[in-house]
Amino acid sequence: MSRGCADGHPIGRVAAAEPAPTVVRVPARRPPAPDGPAADAPAPWPAALRRGVLMVSVLCDVDVQPGEAGVILPGSPPVRIPWTECHGVLAGHDPEGEAGRQRLRRWLQARRWSADLSRGALVERLRPVGLPVDHLLHPGPDWVHQRVLGGALELGLGALGLDPDDPEAVVLLPPAAAEDAGIDAEAAWREARSVLEALGALAATLVARDTRGRLRPVGDADVVTLLGARSLRVALARESGGMASAVVPMRRRGWTRLALVDAAFGPAAAAATDPSERGFPRPLLITADEVAVVAAGGDPEVLALGAVDGRHQGRPTIRSRSRAGPPGADPPARRPGAAG
Repeated sequence: MSRGCADGHPIGRVAAAEPAPTVVRVPARRPPAPDGPAADAPAPWPAALRRGVLMVSVLCDVDVQPGEAGVILPGSPPVRIPWTECHGVLAGHDPEGEAGRQRLRRWLQARRWSADLSRGALVERLRPVGLPVDHLLHPGPDWVHQRVLGGALELGLGALGLDPDDPEAVVLLPPAAAEDAGIDAEAAWREARSVLEALGALAATLVARDTRGRLRPVGDADVVTLLGARSLRVALARESGGMASAVVPMRRRGWTRLALVDAAFGPAAAAATDPSERGFPRPLLITADEVAVVAAGGDPEVLALGAVDGRHQGRPTIRSRSRAGPPGADPPARRPGAAG
């Protein structure tokens, strides 16, 4: 971890598989660099944004040089980032708040680290990354290369080993960093997508062999990322007759055979997990093409188990409630006879 500030995110590379047919690319709109044609244009950015960047510099030891049009990250080459880019990555968060500062810190570090590599070295490190749409780490729509139907999951590019203090981590790659390196982001995503499908097929084999239906990282792909693979979704949905349910309260762990666990564990475990490592706060419904979070409200055990227990018209009676264990631990097993 970089000075106690940076987060890791494992994802990996295997032999390429057939990519999924549906890919949605959200085109990035690159703002002009601070020394570009619009450098002298008025930039009435809030003072809070400037203060937030300075706080990142002081608290996380990120070397920045603020200017009228943006910030410069010293180094070779220097990286020029317009205020528009800094503002966009906040996604509405207060730049002086904890979440806003962490988003700025991760973004500025990723821009500096990626600029330190050659184009070829950066291409070799590219990986697919999946995040819940409202996740703390989600850097905004310009980063997204694919949206999975259902409105819960989006995917983009990351790079393995950018963080010098955590070489096994995958850092989200800013679109501007790929552009500066001369990388064809569309071609890079197609390759990453093929890798993800191969990882998803392997994950499907592993979860089918697990008596409790546990989802775990495969290679460098965490569980949230693996749900972006159609190969995995198809396998899960087929086994459940067309629609599967799962709890994925953390990015690195999930469970699919919910009749065997206390489904209240999912929301409780999500709430207990650090926001940067959190998955989905409520159970998921999964088909071959969709990942959707169940609606808020109601009994979480009924919400989660209704799709997998056909007794009592899909609404099992739950008599036992167990407290969630620590994040990453297996959920408590349901007692025999707990469902009517």
